[in-house]
Amino acid sequence: MAASKLKIKSVHDFTVKDARGNDVNLGDYKGKALLIVNVASKCGLTNSNYTELNQLYGKYKEKGLEVLAFPCNQFGAQEPGTNEEIVEFACTRFKAQFPIFDKVDVNGDNAAPLYKFLKSSKVGLFGDNIKWNFSKFLVDKDGNVVEHYGPTTSPLGIEKDTKKLLDA
Repeated sequence: MAASKLKIKSVHDFTVKDARGNDVNLGDYKGKALLIVNVASKCGLTNSNYTELNQLYGKYKEKGLEVLAFPCNQFGAQEPGTNEEIVEFACTRFKAQFPIFDKVDVNGDNAAPLYKFLKSSKVGLFGDNIKWNFSKFLVDKDGNVVEHYGPTTSPLGIEKDTKKLLDA
């Protein structure tokens, strides 16, 4: 008899690795709105996205927003560095204060389980694959995916949706 598979119901059911290799239980974020983003250091969208993610995080962190950055090298090999190099880049160049996690795949057979869940929860405009760096998933305080934004949607462009979740 096969062991029954744990039923994943929300983002809070996942444990992921941070950039230093430590386990992080996303259940620790219960009660907070999350903006989950696949990031890259060498993309044309890097400057504007990191700048605006910092602005959004700075403005709403105390109100319960967490930005979770997942480096990914699947699009144009634009995140080639090690986790240490990625953290140094984000924290030095952009003064990122939000957590940066282990580099992951977001598409394909080796996609991180969290990203498989995110994509199946909210299919984007172009289907269930992530199309490029800086795709964003907005998650409510209960761990439910409420929206999927494409790479060209700026973080400040979703401020209204973010604020709605924080006021709920």
